[in-house]
Amino acid sequence: MKKRVMVLSGSRAEYGLLKPVMKEIYNHQSLKMDIIIGGMHLSGEFGSSEKEIVKDGFKIRGRVEMNPESDSGFSMAVAIGKGMTGVAKILKEIKPDIFLVLGDRHEALVGTIAAGYMNIPIAHIHGGDSTCAGLDESVRHAITKFAHIHFPATKKSAKRILKLGEDPWRVFPVGSPALDAIISSKLLPEKEIKDKFKLSVVKPFIIVVQHSVTTEPEKAGSQMVETLEAVKKIGYETVIVYPNSDAGGREIIKIIKRYESLPFVRVFKNLPQLHYLSLLKYGTVLVGNSSSGIIEAPSLKLPVVNIGIRQENRERSCNVIDVSHERNEIVKAVRGVLCNKNFIEKIKKNKNPYGDGNSSKRIVKVLSDIKIDKKLLQKRITY
Repeated sequence: MKKRVMVLSGSRAEYGLLKPVMKEIYNHQSLKMDIIIGGMHLSGEFGSSEKEIVKDGFKIRGRVEMNPESDSGFSMAVAIGKGMTGVAKILKEIKPDIFLVLGDRHEALVGTIAAGYMNIPIAHIHGGDSTCAGLDESVRHAITKFAHIHFPATKKSAKRILKLGEDPWRVFPVGSPALDAIISSKLLPEKEIKDKFKLSVVKPFIIVVQHSVTTEPEKAGSQMVETLEAVKKIGYETVIVYPNSDAGGREIIKIIKRYESLPFVRVFKNLPQLHYLSLLKYGTVLVGNSSSGIIEAPSLKLPVVNIGIRQENRERSCNVIDVSHERNEIVKAVRGVLCNKNFIEKIKKNKNPYGDGNSSKRIVKVLSDIKIDKKLLQKRITY
C-alpha cells in the first residue's frame, strides 16, 4: 500500500522550492501525493500563482483561504485561525500518512498545528535556518518543535535543530531543493528572456524583490521608497516583482505603483519559476531582501545587494553585499558591483552552502523508508 504524503503550499516562492520534491514524490512507486494550497496562490491581488501549479501538471486536492484581509497583525491572526479550520477539514477527509511543509510562512504553521493535533507525522524542510528578523524565526522554530522529521538545508541548520532538543535520528541534512530546481530546469536563452521582458540585449539590468519585515510592517512602505529611489537614481532597466502577502505587503505594492510608469521599469505580480530563475541567471544584480538572493543566487553567480534585517544571520555565500534601508547606500552598493571585477570573479568561483542540487531525491528516500509508528509520533526533548 502506498504511503500518502500531503504537501501544503501557500506562496509562489515556497512552491518554487517544493516543486522538485513534489515531482520526486509524484514519480515514486511507493508514495502517493495530495496537494493543498492557500495564501498567495488564491489571491488575484498577488498574482494567483495557483495556475502555475496546475500548468506544471499537479492536481490540487484542496484550497484553503488564509490570506489576511489587510496589513494588520490582527488580520493575519484571524487568517491563521480561518486557515487552520480549513486545513483540519481536509486532513480529516484525506487522512495522509505524512504532512510535508517547507520554511517559515504562516500557511506552513497553520497546517503544522492542525496536523500535530491530529497525530499526523510532520516533515519539515528548511528548518533550523536563522534570520533574526520578524516572526519568521519564531514560526520556523515552532514548526521544528512540532515536526517529526527534519530536512535542514545546511549542516549549521542541522546543529540548531539538535540544540532545540530534537533526536539526531530525526534529522537529515539534505541541502535545499531550490538548487534542484536550478539544475533540473532548462533555463531560457538570454535573448529569449530579454525579449520576453523587453530588456536591452547589451545593457545591465536590476531585479528588485523586497518583502516586509513582519515585526515592522508599518515601515514597509517607507523602506520600499528608499529602494526605488535608489533604482530611479541608478537608471538601469529594472524588473520589479510583487512582494509576499504578509502584513505590510500592500503598502509595498502601493509604492511600486508610484514608480511603475518610469520608462525603464517593468512590474510583475508573479513570475513562473522558469522565468524568474532565468532572470537571475542573466541579471546584473538582485536588489531587496528575498531569500532567493541568499539561496539560489550563488548557484547562478549573481551579485546581491541585500537590504535590511530580513535575511540577517542567514547563512550566505560571498555574492551578498549587506546594506541598510538608505537610498545612497543602496546606490553605492549597486554601482560598486558593476566596477568591482575582483568581486565578480570571486562570485564565479564561490561554493553554495545550500547543497549540490540532489536534495529532493534524499528527501523522498527518507519519506519512503521511514517507519510510521508510535516512536516517530512520540517526541521527547534530548536535554
